[in-house]
Amino acid sequence: MSNLKIEEFKNNIRGKKVSVIGLGISNIPAIKYLNKLGAYIVGRDKKEEIPEELNGLENIEYILGDKYLDGLENSDYILRSPGVKPFIPEIQKAVQMGVILTSEMELFIHLTNATVIGITGSDGKTTTTTLTSLFLKEAGKNVYVGGNIGIPLLDKVEEITQEDYVVLELSSFQLMTMDEKIDRAAITNISPNHLDYHRSYEEYIFAKTNIFNGQDENGILVLNNDNELTKEFGQKAKGKVRMFSLEEKVDCGVYYENGEIISTVNGNEEKIMDAKEVKLVGMHNIANICTAASLVIDITGKEVIKKVAKNFGGVEHRMELVREYNGVKWYNDSIASSPTRTIAGLKSFDQKVILIAGGYDKNIPYDIMGPYIMNKVKLLILVGTTSPKIKDAVEIEAKRRRKKTMPIVEFENLKDAVEYAKENSEKGDVVAMSPASASFDLYKNFEERGNYFKKLVNSFK
Repeated sequence: MSNLKIEEFKNNIRGKKVSVIGLGISNIPAIKYLNKLGAYIVGRDKKEEIPEELNGLENIEYILGDKYLDGLENSDYILRSPGVKPFIPEIQKAVQMGVILTSEMELFIHLTNATVIGITGSDGKTTTTTLTSLFLKEAGKNVYVGGNIGIPLLDKVEEITQEDYVVLELSSFQLMTMDEKIDRAAITNISPNHLDYHRSYEEYIFAKTNIFNGQDENGILVLNNDNELTKEFGQKAKGKVRMFSLEEKVDCGVYYENGEIISTVNGNEEKIMDAKEVKLVGMHNIANICTAASLVIDITGKEVIKKVAKNFGGVEHRMELVREYNGVKWYNDSIASSPTRTIAGLKSFDQKVILIAGGYDKNIPYDIMGPYIMNKVKLLILVGTTSPKIKDAVEIEAKRRRKKTMPIVEFENLKDAVEYAKENSEKGDVVAMSPASASFDLYKNFEERGNYFKKLVNSFK
């Protein structure tokens, strides 16, 4: 069956001027696709370099450097990268003059006729997205994974069919201007995050709700019953609401109780599996399984959920066991770019750990970390601009308890921090790098930070 939306778009985009802001990985396939369709591309980037992959394309010009936003209002479309804020004056002026603002992700969702499943939240997005895709694949479905993980999808839109499933990890950056219909959506949780990008916490929360605002009565929305903010979103949903919980039974969804993971999606209680059979470590990962199962168990059946959960060992950089050296286990949790994510990681361990934390400051509060670090950490090693905030949170909690804090040491780089942890750990200890902070002070992204940590740990002799 032909996709009429794609055919209409092809006819419409030919000869149109499309300003693509940001010449990074996600936009390069989009530029090539739109160029192939006959659009005139204006590639814009603050960096003064053109990616090699774009060499040789015709009908394309570049505006680079400090004036990369000049003349935006002369475009027909603006395709923004997620990191480009949609509320900057130049974009707002262009939109007011009738220019259509979109993104690679929004355009793809608009054009595809596959079933789209979107996952957002402050923590747990990547693992939940991965689990959801694995459940569907194990059930024999053809699945594409995109958004923050997987591959750029716009140039694949013509090969993706109505029978396929697309599973997307969506950040608040991608959702800021989203008004497309996402067939099945989940919000894992919400806590303060990315307040260096958003103008307020309220704006961040609003962006998250855009994942379901485009749904109709056939939509499915999965919400965290244990999070006050997300629990309330169900009142705004136009479609069917499913809940997940680690704390109580839910009428429609998946929950944890007395060591068991139980589904009520089909209207009756149905045990999926014992939680002790799950290969992933930590209750936050039980929550991720409950979220993903709530999204697709009516498609896959419970046996598929059980099989995948028993065998899936986790996504790289998410409380990943790097190695055991001289009886000490070293974990890489570089994905933990917020306090709540690090807290979830600390809860995974039955013993006190040596914690390496700190990094780039996203202007979020760290006071909630104090009690958990006091309870779960024996030695705190700090690196980066958030070090003073984390240290203050711990010292305030220690003072409140009228107790001494654990030893806290600060370093300027990760190499020295890892070396100190090595010298001050002993057989039976756990060392976890779980920064509770973004990586942009020293690294391009959390993957680069995690890979550097693993390189350091694997070099021990």
